[in-house]
Amino acid sequence: MTRELLPTVLDEGPGRKYLIQHSAGSDKTNSIAWAAHFLSDLQDAADKKVVVCTIQTFPFALETVRELSATEGKRVAVIADEAHSSQTGQAASKLKQVLSAEEQKELADGGEISTEIILAAQMAAKANDAGITYVAFTATPKAKTLENFGRVADPTKPKGEDNLPQPFHVYSMQQAIEEEFILDVLRNYISYKLAFKLANERNGASHRYGHGTPAASAVPLTEWDEKEVEHSEAMKGLTRWVRLHPYNISQKVQIVVEHFRETVAPLLDGKAKAMVVTSSRVEAVRWQIAINKYIKDKDKGYPIKTLVAFSGEVNDKESGPDAFKETSTEVNPNLKGRDIREAFKGDEYQILLVANKFQAGFDQPLLCGMYVDKKLAGIQAVQTLSRINRCHPEKDKTYVLDFVNDSKDVLEAFKTYSTTATLEDVTDPNIVLNLRTKLDAYGFYDEPEIDRVVAVELDPNAQQKQLEAAIAPVADRLLKQFAAAKKAFKEAAAGTNESAAKTAKDKMNALLLFRADMATYQRVYTFLSQIFDYGNTEFEKRSIFFKYLLRLLKFGREREGVDLSQVVLTHHTLRNKGQQKMNLADKKYPELQPLTEAGSGEVRDPKKAYLNEIIAKVNELFKGELTDNDKLVYVNNVIMGKLLESETLAKQAANNTKEHFANSPDLKTELVNAIIDALDAHTVMSSQALDSEDIQAGLRGILLGPAELYEKLRTPA
Repeated sequence: MTRELLPTVLDEGPGRKYLIQHSAGSDKTNSIAWAAHFLSDLQDAADKKVVVCTIQTFPFALETVRELSATEGKRVAVIADEAHSSQTGQAASKLKQVLSAEEQKELADGGEISTEIILAAQMAAKANDAGITYVAFTATPKAKTLENFGRVADPTKPKGEDNLPQPFHVYSMQQAIEEEFILDVLRNYISYKLAFKLANERNGASHRYGHGTPAASAVPLTEWDEKEVEHSEAMKGLTRWVRLHPYNISQKVQIVVEHFRETVAPLLDGKAKAMVVTSSRVEAVRWQIAINKYIKDKDKGYPIKTLVAFSGEVNDKESGPDAFKETSTEVNPNLKGRDIREAFKGDEYQILLVANKFQAGFDQPLLCGMYVDKKLAGIQAVQTLSRINRCHPEKDKTYVLDFVNDSKDVLEAFKTYSTTATLEDVTDPNIVLNLRTKLDAYGFYDEPEIDRVVAVELDPNAQQKQLEAAIAPVADRLLKQFAAAKKAFKEAAAGTNESAAKTAKDKMNALLLFRADMATYQRVYTFLSQIFDYGNTEFEKRSIFFKYLLRLLKFGREREGVDLSQVVLTHHTLRNKGQQKMNLADKKYPELQPLTEAGSGEVRDPKKAYLNEIIAKVNELFKGELTDNDKLVYVNNVIMGKLLESETLAKQAANNTKEHFANSPDLKTELVNAIIDALDAHTVMSSQALDSEDIQAGLRGILLGPAELYEKLRTPA
């Protein structure tokens, strides 16, 4: 990489971008050090330096580098580990004057520089840092990173489907595995399937659970209070409730500890370690308390010690009266001021529990096992599981036990970065223009209001109160409009005035869409302005204006609480699905998708349902000696999987409303076909379903409702 990079930089000169895709665990730190060493030799009489900084100070360093490049002609190389899309975005909270040497002299002599010149200079610096060479290292480049830092095969032609940006140099995961530089972490990947049943507690009966079967004395949820709740909020609340339930945690803890003792701990002459990945800081604390209790309760106690890593504080009255920190004696009593990375290196600790920490960039070769209880999507799956891919003497295998993720999704994520990450297409720069046109058409602001905010932002002597005075009138006006529309809607709905209710609802929706489109504009423009010089200051002016307006528009974020105090867990099953087939060598590698048309969404009313309906749908559909696990697997995996394979249903879902799709004769036909296909493996349930139109109708209801068949067919990716 360094031998290719150096002559290319010399040949092409400063101002170019180089994306280095090197696999996780391939010692990028070493490559970065050598790249810095060789580039530092490319000095002139003024001695160019190498500056080392953290991610927190990088924006300020970049700002200074840009100023030196623009005003004094300095040539600087920026080497970045993990090329995040934000690293060439706004350098600080305020736009700075990035001017040429001539403009600087004019200003020093008392001349005036207009806002237009400052904005044009800022945008040009974003799109083309002529004096700055970027060398960005990453194992898992996003589509945005590839577009920003990648190099096209033919620089004389525009980027496009036949001239896609690519990394400058690749040391792939596949090559690193083949050369035994890292381990294949998917070789021993075991997944578990969780099924549970909930019910409504009668007369305040206490929650009962233990290491056997959970209490089943609760009444069915058909007696639940008849109050509608927001469907998505109820589902999230119920899912979180189950995840934090002591019985659920205790069952997973038993699996983790026993698997670690029997399979992982004996590796590396007894020095092997493991990581438990949880979904939240509260879960991490509860998991650690449960693991320590399980270890201690054994006859002689297991020789296993744990550490837990998380940022900030955890307030959880179920675990203790006081807030928990990493340094708290309740969770890490023997840390004694040591950094967790250092403490985990030695022989004292065997299991590290984490929550949103150490899932990327953590290097510990003794890690041989990972237990995943967190939903991992795309890049995060690759980054997290790659914590255990480091080689070590006598380390020839790793183990992953996954309680949450679908093995197919994990494999798809790894295959995306197994060889060279590739784009399907590039982003259309006109997306920003279309968004700007749409936002202007709302009529919620005017040009003088934009100019007023921008003038304050670009004034180096401006005070915060001036900025507040510039933006507050716009925000206050829109907040009052939303409040008035909300009040009118409630009054009209109560009086059954459908026309007035629709008018008020349309006004509320327009404001909600306006806010969503502003947020989209900020995201898209920040990215695309790094690639394209739009040459029109109106784009940048709106970016500044929207940034401050968004912070003040708080409407529409209210959420109804969902009372789960009467929920009890009556059934709980964790089924070992066994080792999954995870073939990275498959030649079909997914491509990264560019940004598509933005700002084309719509506001949808929250889906309402009775909480007892949501919980009881699958619980009560089938009868007989069937476990809850059987029912859930049959509906969510077997039948759903077969229907998702139907090209006929996919086309109908793409071209019809959900109501029309639900009434499609083809849906009924395909459902019956799926039931027949599943007859051999699921005889009891398939027989019941074939003999009962009511069960078939119930299946359709679940598939179109909580299982979201229609939505999944429309967005198969």
